[in-house]
Amino acid sequence: MEYGFVDCHCHISAREFEEDLEVVIHRTTEAGVKTLIAVTEEVGEFDRVLQLQDSYPDLVAPCFGIHPLQHSGGAEQRSVRPPDLDAALPLFYKHRERLVAVGEIGLDFTPWCAPTQQDRDDQMTVFVKQLNIAKELELPVNIHSRSAAKVTIQTMTEQGVKHALLHNFAGKPSTALDAVKAGYLFSFPPAVCRNQQRDKLIRQIPLEHICLETDSPALGLDKHVRNEPSNIALSCRYIAHVKGLSPQTVQLVTAQNAYRLFPKAKRC
Repeated sequence: MEYGFVDCHCHISAREFEEDLEVVIHRTTEAGVKTLIAVTEEVGEFDRVLQLQDSYPDLVAPCFGIHPLQHSGGAEQRSVRPPDLDAALPLFYKHRERLVAVGEIGLDFTPWCAPTQQDRDDQMTVFVKQLNIAKELELPVNIHSRSAAKVTIQTMTEQGVKHALLHNFAGKPSTALDAVKAGYLFSFPPAVCRNQQRDKLIRQIPLEHICLETDSPALGLDKHVRNEPSNIALSCRYIAHVKGLSPQTVQLVTAQNAYRLFPKAKRC
């Protein structure tokens, strides 16, 4: 097949795209993006991401997941609690044939997001349950690991997870090597272009373990401007620059990596 870009982690079902979705999708395909791995964060998004797959079956590859941070009626976020997963559980099984991964799931131990031990324990409970669902459904996982890189990777290896993407990874290079040894992959959004903080990390991770993402509508080049999947070339060019490779090589290898990790997303 012809390999274009694969955006391995985006929120195309987000409200920020509702008003001009068709224009965004047009820009996405014009930029050479072949597949959007469309993650979800809350059960209320599940129907929307399936509708998007119905509308764009050759582009949108849906994932179901309950994020470690949940919205509590407004803009404020709170740490996830086990009941947040209850309504989602039957939907993973009902739509198992349509899902390409379980995500976005993981841990977020940022102090203001999970200030108590109970918060962290609840996150772990929800995380492990979803890891087990992914294993049962034989699906990879799309992982959030902010301020919790080491414990996230340790938990996945202890649970026997074999296929995982660590999105927007910002842990220590030594921690990343543990994930490489476990066979996990990493993805980086356009936000890495803002500074050189993750250059050492990108240089150290083998290209065979790297994918591209945008995390749209967040984590763009400018934090105050909505990000889009069409910006994925920024990630590609930056990784190529840091590694001393051609953008074409990075585009090809990261796409091959993505379809290896998410085989159900491959359209051909």
